[in-house]
Amino acid sequence: MQGTAPSSRSEDGSSGDVLEDAANLPNLLTLLRILAVPLLVWLLANPSPKIALVTFGVYFAATMTDVLDGWLARKYALITPLGKLLDPLADKLLVVSALIMLGVMHREPALPGWLLVVIVGREFAVTGLRSIAATEGIVLAAEASGKVKMVLQSIGVHALILHYNHWGISFHTFGMWMLVVGTAVGLWSAVGYHLSVFRELSRRRG
Repeated sequence: MQGTAPSSRSEDGSSGDVLEDAANLPNLLTLLRILAVPLLVWLLANPSPKIALVTFGVYFAATMTDVLDGWLARKYALITPLGKLLDPLADKLLVVSALIMLGVMHREPALPGWLLVVIVGREFAVTGLRSIAATEGIVLAAEASGKVKMVLQSIGVHALILHYNHWGISFHTFGMWMLVVGTAVGLWSAVGYHLSVFRELSRRRG
């Protein structure tokens, strides 16, 4: 009887080959999200109300790939080191690119520059903290407040892309409220992340 050939995949679903890992469906969806960024930037350079609807569709489709790639990776054990690297990178590229373009668009009222600086600064601070935690062997688990921030921020960006009044709703005003509340929650979660890491470092060195 012929023996079964040993699998080239590790227990975490990774093949060990970067090109092969890139070709699995969750990672392809993540790459698609990254490739959507230039299209999103190009669309957001046009302040037309009609183009805003198209841009909303592109951004919505891109955010849905984030939900889908995570679900597929977990369900079919397709989590790979490449995916762990690309997924958060794609998320930040998509959100930050959209926010920067919304801040420089020739539409009134515009996205305040200070709010953009706070949001981007928070993302850099948490990303840097995760890097420090990883080098110290500390697992920085996602907090509920961080997930709430992500949802509010996503709703806010979608609304700000629409911007104009539709069906009696000022999407700019609604989007600003969502973004401001999401930013406040995000700052709270960032403080929690930093305190958690600093406490653990103090405990280890104390």
